[in-house]
Amino acid sequence: VYSLYTEKEGLQLGLVGWVKNTYSGTVVGQVQGPADMVEEMKVWLSKEGSPSSRITRASFTNQRSIDKLELSGFKTRF
Repeated sequence: VYSLYTEKEGLQLGLVGWVKNTYSGTVVGQVQGPADMVEEMKVWLSKEGSPSSRITRASFTNQRSIDKLELSGFKTRF
């Protein structure tokens, strides 16, 4: 369910990407958009999350600049 809140937050920030809950209770995903909005999303993921989430650690990897968006929309994957 965490992923639905993440999807909503991503859309509100004007980002594109995807998010998925894993069987181990973590969340994985990919986010693209303006750097300042991506940073805002990272803060939200690290400190707030969904109402029922318990965030113990947030890890962001494979960060890079891109010339144009490679994804469209913000989706929850199952």
